[in-house]
Amino acid sequence: MANSKDSGGIIRSFLAASALACLIAAVLAPDRGNMLSGLMQILMSPSQLTTDYFLIGGVSGTFFSVGLVGVICVIMMYLPGTTVKGSTIAAYFLTMGFSFWGINALNMLPFVLGVFLHSLARKQPFANFVDLAMFATALCPLASELLLRYPSDAEIHGITAGSVALAVIVGAAVGFLTPAMAGHSPNVHKGYDLYSAALPGGLLGFFLAALLYKTAGYTVPAIEAHLGGSRPEVVWTFCIVFFGLCIAAGFRLNGNSFKGYGKLLQDTGHKADFTAKYGPGLAIMNVGVYGLMIVAYYIFVNAIMGSALNGFNGVTLGIVYCMVCFGAAGAHPGNVWPIMIGYIAASFAATALGGPFAVNAQAIMVGLCFASGLAPIAGAYGWWAGVLGGAMHYALVTSVPAIHGGFCLYNGGFTALLVAVILVPQLEMFCKTKEQRLAGKKQ
Repeated sequence: MANSKDSGGIIRSFLAASALACLIAAVLAPDRGNMLSGLMQILMSPSQLTTDYFLIGGVSGTFFSVGLVGVICVIMMYLPGTTVKGSTIAAYFLTMGFSFWGINALNMLPFVLGVFLHSLARKQPFANFVDLAMFATALCPLASELLLRYPSDAEIHGITAGSVALAVIVGAAVGFLTPAMAGHSPNVHKGYDLYSAALPGGLLGFFLAALLYKTAGYTVPAIEAHLGGSRPEVVWTFCIVFFGLCIAAGFRLNGNSFKGYGKLLQDTGHKADFTAKYGPGLAIMNVGVYGLMIVAYYIFVNAIMGSALNGFNGVTLGIVYCMVCFGAAGAHPGNVWPIMIGYIAASFAATALGGPFAVNAQAIMVGLCFASGLAPIAGAYGWWAGVLGGAMHYALVTSVPAIHGGFCLYNGGFTALLVAVILVPQLEMFCKTKEQRLAGKKQ
């Protein structure tokens, strides 16, 4: 296993390579002639849930935008004194994933500024808060809204001095408040929601939507999906190449061996950092295996609904990134499959009763991504608890956007937190973890 210094260098190189992969994809995309104009369209468009950047800026413009966000994140990781670990990989991939449908190099800056101001107020190096600077971008769509459209709910007025000031002040305030709230979040869900940063995103989104719109007498823009056409050739090619390279790189870093990966697949994922427990090689390998599993799942659920080639847009590619974000910090195929089963079962039960959301509906595909944050529940208590948690998440996820006006990208993670708050106390009261059951057998 690599030492901590070697591990940090390996992780930085891995994440820098992933940003480079997006920039290369932008140059190779068939619409590369519109790369810069597509980027400008993305920067100058509202990003309320759910806005597919493939639709707004094209494939090349989207990959270029994602790559720029990745470069900004990697630059922060190279600041002197920055420690990179499993949570850094999580923060990076989550931010990159949302860069396909909500985050861009312009609307993320006020939140990073706010975290920087937080570090100054606490008289600590900003390097200590790099992960949180990435997690603080959950409300990027709100920054775009304030910059481009507020207080209108329809007409885009463009950038003005007043809108810049408002977006910077609100975004910086969110960034300033996020570290303290994120630090408190594990006390709420006891480590059973991997998307822990969803607590500040969801609660601050709820507060600001109420303050800036309902309290001020304005109308929250309608929450509706803006999705581009299905591009399976883009999504499949990029994912197969990228995650295949992750497996190859992890195999090489692990001494040209899969040794130890079986043990990782048995990990509960509860409060876990796979880079520290198993080394960066196996952690990166898991990101690759897990990523291909997710793509296979989305192909499967579309196939059983008779639409195997549909639904693979920019949002789909983004949620694959968001879902693998904890591939180095708690999630793996062994503790996520029960949640997938829970989603499939709940979907068929609901549609049989006349429900509107099929298992391959975009909202449900996005929802599953963040239901995977409940993986430690399945890992700790067993597959049946994961199935139950997935079904509960399915029931809640489409109702939560109304709370925050569609401005919180961590909507599904916040839903997972609500499920954990309901489910975990019951499990602790009436059930034993797998470790507790095993210890009981030994006595």
